Amino acid sequence: MTHRALVLSALALAALATACGAEPKLDVQQQSETAAAAPQQPAAPAPAAAAPEAPIAAAPAHAPSAGELPAGHPPVAELPPGHPPTAGDAGAMAGGMAMVPSVDPSTGRGAAAIAWQAPAGWTAETPSNAMRRAQYRVPGAGGDGECVVFYFGPGQGGSPMANAERWAAQFADDKGQPATASMKTRTETVNGAQVLYVEAAGTYMSGGMMGDAVVPRPGYALLGAVVEGPDANWFFKFTGPAATVGAGRAAFEGMIRSAQHGG
Repeated sequence: MTHRALVLSALALAALATACGAEPKLDVQQQSETAAAAPQQPAAPAPAAAAPEAPIAAAPAHAPSAGELPAGHPPVAELPPGHPPTAGDAGAMAGGMAMVPSVDPSTGRGAAAIAWQAPAGWTAETPSNAMRRAQYRVPGAGGDGECVVFYFGPGQGGSPMANAERWAAQFADDKGQPATASMKTRTETVNGAQVLYVEAAGTYMSGGMMGDAVVPRPGYALLGAVVEGPDANWFFKFTGPAATVGAGRAAFEGMIRSAQHGG
């Protein structure tokens, strides 16, 4: 083959390679430099972890006890100033039991005492706590009642009217309201001493002392008297079924009118 023929053959082969899509050899060094010069894109931030949800506080459970007031009944009135604490007062509980205030046993004796004549048929019982100077069971057709005599010592116990209102507030009328609005009071002088009488009726919220439950007692009544003593007031509280208290009115008032200073 002549030199001219060889040159033509080479040119033909080159044209054929171009037509078949042959790619030229890559310049690796040039591509590496180009990639290094290109600005780096910041990496996408990792998705933030979801914050834990705050726990939902459960509502405090409350199981009504047998000693709670009936539905709709207003709170029982607070004790008058100077009155010893009862089981419901803050600081009056120790180990779940009420702390009975200490009453000096030497007070209310001798010239500082009062004496009275208990009605016939009333049964004297041992006082259940130190605040009670006497305690009687009163029988009656409506069921047994109770008459208690309280003495707290000089400067203690509160005023006569404050106690009358507190006692009446332990009763709920037929509308569920405290019986303070319907209570009856009157005053009298007995053997030179001032006496305040109080009457109330309705549902009696008995108990509450010594940590015992408050028990609603419908159809109950109260006859009370606060008697001025030589050094402090004496509190006479007669409660029970309305029929028993009503039948015992004359006996109760006779006991109060028999009271004299100096036991």
